[in-house]
Amino acid sequence: MNNPRVNNVVTYDFSGNRVLVTGGSNGLGLAIARSFSVAGAKVTITGTRADAAAYDHDLSEFDYLQCSMTDRDRIAEIAAGLDGLDVLVNNAGQSLTQKGEWNPEVFEESLRVNLVSGFRMATACLPLLRASGLDGGAAVVNVASMASFFAVGMVPGYGAAKAGIVQMTKTMGAEWASKNVRVNAIAPGLTATNMTAALQKYPEYSKPTLDRTPARRWADPMVDVAPVALFLASPAARFVIGQTLAVDGGFSIQG
Repeated sequence: MNNPRVNNVVTYDFSGNRVLVTGGSNGLGLAIARSFSVAGAKVTITGTRADAAAYDHDLSEFDYLQCSMTDRDRIAEIAAGLDGLDVLVNNAGQSLTQKGEWNPEVFEESLRVNLVSGFRMATACLPLLRASGLDGGAAVVNVASMASFFAVGMVPGYGAAKAGIVQMTKTMGAEWASKNVRVNAIAPGLTATNMTAALQKYPEYSKPTLDRTPARRWADPMVDVAPVALFLASPAARFVIGQTLAVDGGFSIQG
């Protein structure tokens, strides 16, 4: 007899829904975008390159829009050009380690890239989200980080921005729940993406984090993290508002 609990994979149906994933051209954003696409959604992604053909991987399943997340006018143009929106995933972000985030100018740039851009995109898209017919209300899913809660000395700007994402999520959640828009966030732990490729090459640097993580492994963006974003955007999470869900293999529960 087959055990019905074996290989029991939760699936979501976003057929007919319109999803925008910022920074969806690579890494975690791409995993989230693909997961929504598999679930039937029409997915638009943003990236920094001129067009989708400039990437080494196939992005043909998505509508692609070039956008620098420090360009306020371009963010406004993107929101104005959409014909409707049910889910916004504020994923775009960047660590500016090589520039040196202890430099005040770079610190400020990191805040613009990792925090202010998400606020601008969400507020610009709010009229579209309010008009959504998604069961349970439209959804904004922000992407925070373990750096939201723990000090990472190399990236003070990135950490401050990601901490701001948590508070922004609470405030947006409280203010927009009555507007038919639910706002939540995910805070991934060590996740195997292009952004962490250098760290993955040198296990000695990631070992302290893995040793603290009960799961004792890196997260797979497609299997471990993207499904949580889909849950938060789905009607199954209709009563979840303003929360930041740690997707970290237990890292944050350790003393």
